[in-house]
Amino acid sequence: MHTDKERCVRAVQSKDARFDGWFFTAVLTTRIYCRPSCPVVPPKPENMTFYPSAAACQQAGFRACKRCRPDTSPGSPEWNQRADLVARAMRLIADGVVDREGVPGLAARLGYSTRQIERQLLAELGAGPLSLARAQRAQTARLLIETTPLPMAEIAFAAGFSSIRTFNDTVREVFALTPSELRARLPRNTTPAATPGTLVLRLPFRAPLNPDNLFGHLAATAVPGVEEWRDGAYRRTLRLPYGHGVASLAPGPDHIACRLTLSDLRDLTVAISRCRRMLDLDADPVAVDDQLRTDPVLAPLVDKAPGRRVPRTVDEAEFAVRAVLGQQVSTAAARTHAARLVTAHGDPVDDPEGGLTHLFPTPEALAALDPETLAMPRTRRATFTTLVAQLASGAIHLGPESDWPETRARLLALPGFGPWTVDVIAMRALGDPDAFLPTDLGIRRAAEELGLPSTPGALTTRAAAWRPWRAYAVQYLWATDSHPINFLPV
Repeated sequence: MHTDKERCVRAVQSKDARFDGWFFTAVLTTRIYCRPSCPVVPPKPENMTFYPSAAACQQAGFRACKRCRPDTSPGSPEWNQRADLVARAMRLIADGVVDREGVPGLAARLGYSTRQIERQLLAELGAGPLSLARAQRAQTARLLIETTPLPMAEIAFAAGFSSIRTFNDTVREVFALTPSELRARLPRNTTPAATPGTLVLRLPFRAPLNPDNLFGHLAATAVPGVEEWRDGAYRRTLRLPYGHGVASLAPGPDHIACRLTLSDLRDLTVAISRCRRMLDLDADPVAVDDQLRTDPVLAPLVDKAPGRRVPRTVDEAEFAVRAVLGQQVSTAAARTHAARLVTAHGDPVDDPEGGLTHLFPTPEALAALDPETLAMPRTRRATFTTLVAQLASGAIHLGPESDWPETRARLLALPGFGPWTVDVIAMRALGDPDAFLPTDLGIRRAAEELGLPSTPGALTTRAAAWRPWRAYAVQYLWATDSHPINFLPV
């Protein structure tokens, strides 16, 4: 979008927050860059230039605006709706892969050369993987400076910087302030969290956001010990690269209130990225709803409760296992099966604030269990053991780097994996916004009630008009039922 100057100028002049994260405005006279909704008086059009990423602005010598804080914009929806090389690379960078494994590690996960990845990222985003990761480190550093009392040296390494000098230079270059000056700008009544490893922050999103099905689904299917709904917030344990954590997420009118307790602060960026992905916060609800409203059957559903998101996951392998446990059983039965696995094979954690007790078991731990101990039919037991063996060996990858068509094909080749299981994994684990569930019982009931074709083939043909947002159409169709997944818990 950043190449369409006329459209970008209109968005800046109208201070349209829908475009935050889509592009960034760099002001030639002041050498700062802003989000489109910056509250200051817009500059003259001839003094504006536009970039596709904050990293590109920084690389061109612009510093972040102190008013609108463009580093806190929602992420671009592009990376959640595409499955090409650039989108997969951006999801991995957000997951901290460059900081942990470097650009060669990023390339190895994607199966391309470093040169090819750098060339494609530079062409589309105006910055290579190192610059994009550096911009993310700067954002993490600012967050730690403003929300914790940690010494600057600890913040530098927690944010992913290799040295304190690099940390100081980057913060000064990006924000035109030293780390100490950033902290000094905090209001006097703002006290950083004093609990070690605990951070309180706001996760922005593009309005509207309907929290009912999003948090309703997560709470109704919560696995005891791993997830819970407590005091108006969804809470769950997180398995992270350097340790573990607990996330508490509560919906607000213009943000998600997020409280993270981490055993290692180096996991902050990854934890935020996974929480955002689980809640689908980088979606563009206006684009989705406008497309679905073109169908006269869906239009009333969208108008009644716009802004539905697709509830996703913080752990793709965990969700695939839970999808198999949920085959042809009720939500309660699936939770019971999962809770047994958690108690027997999950890693214990301490949670002084609630009832969380374990991390969900890893595929390696589940692959080592005795299949005869599984209280499920023999055919589903075979499906379960095959899946965890494939995940544990690395034969199937479900992470951010997944190639969606290839992963679908590999899952379909497994015994016991039909279209419903594959599509629900594609929708909620892989993040495919066009995944569709024509054989789902809830979808078929909704189709009959609304006068849509109820047979899978005919419904799929009718749903072609909803592409590429059929996963969101699923949320609106499910919402016609009175199932607990459709209601915000009280």
